[in-house]
Amino acid sequence: MNGPLAGFTIGVTAARRADELIALLERKGASVIHGPAIRIVPLPDDAELHQATSRLVQTPVDVVVATTGIGFRGWFEAAEGWGLAARLHRALEGAVVLPRGPKAKGAVRAAGLVETWSPESESNAELLQYLLRMGVSGKRVAVQLHGEPLPDFVNTLRAAGADVVEIPVYRWEPPADIGPLDRLIDATLAGQVDALTFTSAPAASSVLRTAGDRYAELVEALRRNVLVVGVGAITAGPLVAAGIPVVQPARSRIGSMVRELAVELPSRATRLRIASRDMEMRAQAVVIDGELRPVAPAPMAVLRTLVAARGRVVSRQDLLAALPSGGEEHAVETAIGRLRTALGSPQMVCTVVKRGYRLAMEPA
Repeated sequence: MNGPLAGFTIGVTAARRADELIALLERKGASVIHGPAIRIVPLPDDAELHQATSRLVQTPVDVVVATTGIGFRGWFEAAEGWGLAARLHRALEGAVVLPRGPKAKGAVRAAGLVETWSPESESNAELLQYLLRMGVSGKRVAVQLHGEPLPDFVNTLRAAGADVVEIPVYRWEPPADIGPLDRLIDATLAGQVDALTFTSAPAASSVLRTAGDRYAELVEALRRNVLVVGVGAITAGPLVAAGIPVVQPARSRIGSMVRELAVELPSRATRLRIASRDMEMRAQAVVIDGELRPVAPAPMAVLRTLVAARGRVVSRQDLLAALPSGGEEHAVETAIGRLRTALGSPQMVCTVVKRGYRLAMEPA
């Protein structure tokens, strides 16, 4: 094997920085299925952004909240295009500047501003608590949005007496081509994905929404069969709300997420002792005595059914029902033959005359 994720198939839902995430996963040996769940639409010419910026430069704010680096940079780039960048800088340089995390902090500094404070957790919740402790009654607060409205955040500030100016720098929309995401969902439901990664809450919401009438089946698969990994608590929010467990790294970084995945996924692999051979399961491969052996979809579907039976006999009819494309009974014989070849040890799958097949399992 080559890398801790060799033989595992990982689904990537990211749009922005997807190439970086995919490269990190492939470097650790994973196969990747990419189905971008969203696309980022910048709003440099958006009338709402222009209007909000114009109001802000005319009446400077007391506090500015920078939620994302890409958004804060995009705001200044748009202002530059309108000839408002210098005025925007002057309007913000006397304000309390609160970036949500390191990337937003970097964008704030790149704009020639100095942050007052940034939450250790990189969370909106901690940022909001800081604002409330600081006191916002009678203060004018600019909140740079990050793709979706932040109603709870904004409404809490308004209830505390703040005059909130929302800055919609970009928005999330469904991908222009929904095909790759549909195929990723299909592969997840077919058991061909070991883990699904998320780097934003809008992407998580989009996957669940795109599932449509497959929603219940997808949620069940993500609860039971697929390791779901989110880059942080905000990203995990829509998934957790659906009852889906989400593994999160200690630090909200793509690199940290991949390292967490590389430890967590192998530790969860199904391990069996069959015909004196050690076998570990992957979505589209098995590891036999340390050797990675790819398995095609039809024989893999048969193998998963046999593994679930834990050594009990499985009828040809039940194996036929497990095949991705169905067929007649001879399709089972073909899949069994291909499975034995893929495993490299025919005795691992036993034929039980007139009854079906079983794995030659040994006690754990």
